[in-house]
Amino acid sequence: MTSTSAGELKVETVRLHVWFGTALVLREVDLRAPAGAVTALMGPSGSGKSTLIRCINRLNDTVPGFRMSGKILVDGEEVTSPEENVATLRRQVGMLFQRPNVFPMSIADNILYGLRLCGRVERKEGMRIVERTLKEVGLWKEVSRRLDMSALQLSGGQQQRLCLARALAVDPDVLLMDEPTSALDPKSTRVLEELIRTLVPQRTVLIVTHNMQQARRVSDVAAFLMADDDGVGELVEQGPASVIFASPTDPRTAAFIQGDVG
Repeated sequence: MTSTSAGELKVETVRLHVWFGTALVLREVDLRAPAGAVTALMGPSGSGKSTLIRCINRLNDTVPGFRMSGKILVDGEEVTSPEENVATLRRQVGMLFQRPNVFPMSIADNILYGLRLCGRVERKEGMRIVERTLKEVGLWKEVSRRLDMSALQLSGGQQQRLCLARALAVDPDVLLMDEPTSALDPKSTRVLEELIRTLVPQRTVLIVTHNMQQARRVSDVAAFLMADDDGVGELVEQGPASVIFASPTDPRTAAFIQGDVG
């Protein structure tokens, strides 16, 4: 994949429709996420936000009954074509989930897990990557003398930052985050939000969040999704976050921001 300069689109969906079995869950979604920015995907539960970002790095492919139409583009290249290498795509497009999903192994081995799947990692280079990514997520001072300790012994907030370090170890261009602070305490949430802002403009971030205050704090672009009366998610409105929060054009967006819909 080629690099994308700031201001250009990094991730784009074109008339995206998604089904699980016979149920249509997303209808004609045209999402535009600029390079080097944080795009917040907002909306009530059941509006298809998580389904949308899971489509981008093809995590839905193995879900029984899943199918889609339309296009998903990263750097202008369609990533849903049969020729696309999914392993390569997931090195370009990382993922952070709602709850920390550390592996039952050491802190260092957690970070190097994805790299080792792609091939042999020399010890010296591996430790350099471990140090770099732990510093990037603000964990180095806390765990530098405990790299052989089981990651399961870390606190929830530390585990989520470790998962972020693991995602960063393969140096992705794009990071998808599915409500990454929903299981964290307020202090850990603030730490992770601050980390999100440090990731741009070198990387592009798409974050699913129900928290309007969080979306205001971290996003450059906001996109609002909502399900219609048949339960089908649609992209209602998107644009600069400052504009969406101050003067949304669609009354459904305004109602959600004001807390009347949730």
